[in-house]
Amino acid sequence: MLRAWLAEPHVHRWWFHDTGPGAVERDFGPAMRGEEPAEDLVVELGGEPVGLLQRCRWQDYPEYVAEVEPYVVLPPGAVTIDYLIGSPGLVGRGLGPRMIAGAVAGVWERYPDAPAVVVPVVAVNRASWRALEKAGFRRVATGDLAPDNPADPPLHVILRIDRPEEP
Repeated sequence: MLRAWLAEPHVHRWWFHDTGPGAVERDFGPAMRGEEPAEDLVVELGGEPVGLLQRCRWQDYPEYVAEVEPYVVLPPGAVTIDYLIGSPGLVGRGLGPRMIAGAVAGVWERYPDAPAVVVPVVAVNRASWRALEKAGFRRVATGDLAPDNPADPPLHVILRIDRPEEP
């Protein structure tokens, strides 16, 4: 399923992931088995798998912190997410913002000390950063980061949502 999603043109364009034999297991297996700090979660709609959500604490990946910190301060405990909608028939129907909002709610529950979710998105992927904005994120910075797809320019939009204050 994940291999098929990664091969879909609308996913491959942005994720630019190897879908050859063994590649998906090599790259996603450790997180799915709990062998590394990132979490890879299958998103379901009506009991059917429709997408993938990745989440992790920034501090668990210091090489990414070093790349992003020239542009934005990451508070201790901050989390990041990544996501994809697998089926092309579900793209453009409002699922992205709903999936992201659900992911953020999951972050607040799973990581009670996380003060914020901070997500860099390659600037040319307007649909992705617009989905984040529709889910309540705000743009906090722009900066040059290594894109997933080497065909893309390095400019990224960095978005953030803060944990709501307790009533």
